[in-house]
Amino acid sequence: MIWLGIETSNSPLSIAIVKDGQVLVEIVENVKLTHSVTAMPTIQELFHKAKMKPMDIDAIAVSEGPGSYTGIRIGVTIAKTLAWTLKKPLVGVSSLKVLAANGELFNGIICSLFDARRQNVYAGIYQGTDLETVMEERHTSIDDLLSQLQSLNKPVLFIGSDVENFKENIKEQLGELAIFAPSSITLPRASKLIEVAETKSLPSIEEVHHFVPQYHRLAQAEANWIQDQKKR
Repeated sequence: MIWLGIETSNSPLSIAIVKDGQVLVEIVENVKLTHSVTAMPTIQELFHKAKMKPMDIDAIAVSEGPGSYTGIRIGVTIAKTLAWTLKKPLVGVSSLKVLAANGELFNGIICSLFDARRQNVYAGIYQGTDLETVMEERHTSIDDLLSQLQSLNKPVLFIGSDVENFKENIKEQLGELAIFAPSSITLPRASKLIEVAETKSLPSIEEVHHFVPQYHRLAQAEANWIQDQKKR
């Protein structure tokens, strides 16, 4: 089975083509270029390198969020357009779980996180090679997250390029229980996205129309609009 994976949920970009569990081609970039400019040319480049055509794939996997609103929308829009045009199933995977998959061999708790600004984070907490959910993914303050992790009293692997923004808070709260992933595995990989997607059942082609991102919080403009409506 041949998969195309699209990961644009934050500033890094990763695209991969995987055939029968083997990575054929994969690109991971962290140069903070606009995904609307780079994603499609990268997909075309990978098909060229793999000597394949888009119709050759059997399914598409995409990071569905949380993360950057713009990045998620771009990735999901591209994935939905390709899936519907090619009549291929589309599988969404949490972007937090995709990142956590880089540390799946860690013997302890895995916490993947993205900076959500104002001392808030998007966080997922998992354990084991099957990435069993320890706590539901959430948008929360870094202090609340660390308090919850402290209550588990287990070693925690923090993974993600945004972890650096909270490193001192983490050390202060968790001490020796805090372990920081090396930089080589802090970026999300589309091959890991596909790996997680393969554990799910393939949806019908018709479900492509109903696929929506999972933001885990309202966009600021939408939140402001709702607040304005409540005042009237």
